[in-house]
Amino acid sequence: MVVTGRTAIAAGLAALFVTLVLPSWIGVLTATSVLAVLVIADVLLLGSTAALELSRAPLTTVRAGRGIEVELTALNSGDRTLRGRLWDDWPASAGAREQVHALKLPPNTRIRLHTELTPAYRGERGAGPVTVRLLGPLGMAGRQVRREVPARLRALPPFRSEKLLASKVKQLQQLEGRNTVNRRGQGTEFDSFREYVAGDDVRTIDWRATARATDVLVRTWRPERNRHVVMLLDTGRVSAGRVGDGTRLDATIEAALLLGGLAAAGGDSVDLLAYDNALRVQVRGLGGKRLQYKLMHALASVTPQLVDTDYQGLLRTTLRRARRRSLVVWFTHLDAATVQEGLLPVLPVLAERHRVLIVAVTDPDVAAAATRRSDHDDLYAAAAAETVLAEHAVARETLRRMGVRVITESPDRLPGALADEYLELKQTGAM
Repeated sequence: MVVTGRTAIAAGLAALFVTLVLPSWIGVLTATSVLAVLVIADVLLLGSTAALELSRAPLTTVRAGRGIEVELTALNSGDRTLRGRLWDDWPASAGAREQVHALKLPPNTRIRLHTELTPAYRGERGAGPVTVRLLGPLGMAGRQVRREVPARLRALPPFRSEKLLASKVKQLQQLEGRNTVNRRGQGTEFDSFREYVAGDDVRTIDWRATARATDVLVRTWRPERNRHVVMLLDTGRVSAGRVGDGTRLDATIEAALLLGGLAAAGGDSVDLLAYDNALRVQVRGLGGKRLQYKLMHALASVTPQLVDTDYQGLLRTTLRRARRRSLVVWFTHLDAATVQEGLLPVLPVLAERHRVLIVAVTDPDVAAAATRRSDHDDLYAAAAAETVLAEHAVARETLRRMGVRVITESPDRLPGALADEYLELKQTGAM
């Protein structure tokens, strides 16, 4: 049982009555009895907590940084009016507002209560218990109960680069000949027949077509348009480093979403693997308009793991899932330890079977520190920054000599740079 402020006010008035009107034991007993009768009557007249039924949707999704209202349905299945207050509890990271709701439910009445949530960052949050305090008609006493009403809030990645997608898709359509003439050439996808001319490879002659025609016909080919893209996200400890307003993993997720949307528009199928010392997330064989939405759901709860990445395990997992030649986009880091101990031992095997693109986010603060020379502290910071930049330059050159393409950009420029690289690969037929 709980009492309210009204009970405290009534007790104060009773004490004042005893002091001023009936200052005796009889007055004390009288005032106490009246107060007890009121409280007991209030408790007896309030509705049953068992008659209150609570329900809500098990899953709500929203982009991180955006607001959404979650609905809680309350039904009074009893024969008395339910009065009181309800607290809808959510974790602090959900950014909940208007969590406290007044209740006044006549019998067989259903109401919908709304709580606004604005999660600041991606991930899943579980709803806490719903606390209900029912009061009697006098508002002096009541009962308080907690109910578990399971629900989850899934905050999807913010995907700020979505505004770039439309322009990049338009460029892709032009490259594929939807707005311009197709470019024919070497490739693996059949395009058309033409007459044989001196110098053509005799292996391109189509004898069946030639038998039906008056001239010798050869097949022409174009680079295959519908290819396979495999995105590898390194979720080991290096991905937990802070870069700008988020982690390296946040920046690579932003770039991966843009690439996924662009690949879907280009007709490519996409696999995604998030790996450190174990496979954390796997998305296989996605394509079409809903690819990007599925990627967002898959990446919503991916977090950096404070463990060293098992690069041999990542290689084995990739080769098992990518049977045919694919574009492998590997989001990782280019510090000396990662390159020497992690990438170099496995890249020759991976590059032999697939075209590999290494994508790494750079820290703009490091680049800025390398240019400052105003005092002694800045000189020390600039020397350290220059060392890091030189280390990355050596790593890029080493990988390029192995035939691996490398993209390194700051978080805000990385998605656009990766999209441009993908378009160039499409244009040249290098995928």
